[in-house]
Amino acid sequence: MQPILIERPLLTDGETPAQRGPRLARSVTVNLAESPLGWLKARGKITEQQFVAGEALRRDYERASLGPSVTMRWDAPPMDRNRRSAGSPDALSHSQLAAKMRFDAAIAAAGPGLSDILWRVVCAGEGVPDAERALDWPSRSGRLVLTLALDRVAAYYQVR
Repeated sequence: MQPILIERPLLTDGETPAQRGPRLARSVTVNLAESPLGWLKARGKITEQQFVAGEALRRDYERASLGPSVTMRWDAPPMDRNRRSAGSPDALSHSQLAAKMRFDAAIAAAGPGLSDILWRVVCAGEGVPDAERALDWPSRSGRLVLTLALDRVAAYYQVR
C-alpha cells in the first residue's frame, strides 16, 4: 500500500482552522491510506489475528456493496430489466450475497453492544475516539470493546 501523506494542523478542542487564522500552528503528518485498524496494529494495540479478522470483515462489507454509493454503477444491468426501469436492490450477484451473509453472521457473532464500535471502526473507517464520542462512551473504553469484538470475529472467521 502506497502511503498518502498530508499535513494537518493540530487544533485545540472546538477550534476550527478559520478561527486559528494566520497564527503559526503545529501540524501532524497523516497517512490517508492507513485505516484506523492498520493504525492500531502498527502501534501494537491489536494482535495480528484481530487485524486479519477485521480486514476480513471489511472485505466482506465492501464486497457485499453495503457501503454508500457515491458514483455511478458501471456493472451490467440485470438481463430481465427493460430500458427505462430502475435496477432492483434484490439484483445482487452470488458473490455479493455470499459476502453479505458472511458479514451479517460475523456481526451477529460479535454480538449486540460490540458490533456498534466494530462497524464504526472497521467498516466506516472512524477512529476509535470518534466512535467513542458518537456512541457516547467514556474515553479509552472503545479500544477494549473493539478488541473483544475482533476476538469474536476472529473466532467466526477461524483466524489462527
